[in-house]
Amino acid sequence: MKKNKILIGTRASKLAMIYANRAKNEISRVFSGEIELVKITTEGDQNQNERLSEVGGKGLFSKKIEEELINKKIDLAVHALKDMPTDETPGLITDCFLKRNPPEEILITREKKKFNELNSNSIIGTCSFRREFQFNRIRGDLKYKTIRGNVDTRISKLKKDNYDGIILSKAGIKSLNLNHLISEEFSTEKVIPSAGQGIVSLQCRKDDDDVINLLGKINDEVCRISAKSERKVLSILEGDCHTAVGVFSKVNNNDFEITGELFSIDGKKRYYKKIKDKTSNYLNASTELGNYLKLEAKDTYKT
Repeated sequence: MKKNKILIGTRASKLAMIYANRAKNEISRVFSGEIELVKITTEGDQNQNERLSEVGGKGLFSKKIEEELINKKIDLAVHALKDMPTDETPGLITDCFLKRNPPEEILITREKKKFNELNSNSIIGTCSFRREFQFNRIRGDLKYKTIRGNVDTRISKLKKDNYDGIILSKAGIKSLNLNHLISEEFSTEKVIPSAGQGIVSLQCRKDDDDVINLLGKINDEVCRISAKSERKVLSILEGDCHTAVGVFSKVNNNDFEITGELFSIDGKKRYYKKIKDKTSNYLNASTELGNYLKLEAKDTYKT
């Protein structure tokens, strides 16, 4: 490899830095040169109060980092896959994934109450229409209120603001060693995660063969299949941050399973399907699932 130093671009949040350091450690196993982390502040980090769908969508967390990558200020970027737009940015490639973190949803409440133990009209914080609609199906007597910010910020808001509980991804909680705060964990069968939840992705320039070859040595193939399959469903739906969709896949040697759940824009209608196939047919199964959801929903999930 020609490079003797690699610059890795990352968001500056505590959780993002944990993911970036994990990527750095993996790369150091196959690269003997210097590796430096470059902190980049994104638009999503600057606006912590509104839903992403109201201020520009998922790209707010990746656009600035991608610009630095395209302009060769960094050699590769580390992203939480679920924060990335479905369509790849021209000139870039995302084809390396670390072993998946826990994808489940978790609940944190003030008094360690479980979801079904909360009083009627309790206020639950979430930044996702998907989560709001999913949990509303379980308990329609609760109130759901937007909450933004990194994990620490949301936990702080739970304590000082008018929230009785907050819904978060277990991936972040575990990575931050905050498992002791979890009041309840929900299986991926009961609450289907967002596509790519728990997956850390590494992105580089499409013409940078040195970095592409390097990343190929640390890629987790099982996670790559899950990432590609779940995002395939999103690409077929052509949704945006308003789209309330959960997609989750399982890879067990030659057995592949993918489950999808799509809600209408008002959350009143739900479309669901699970498909099992051979792992070698994962893209066909994902395409079938995406087409099924799109046909059944008949654009009720779009504005």
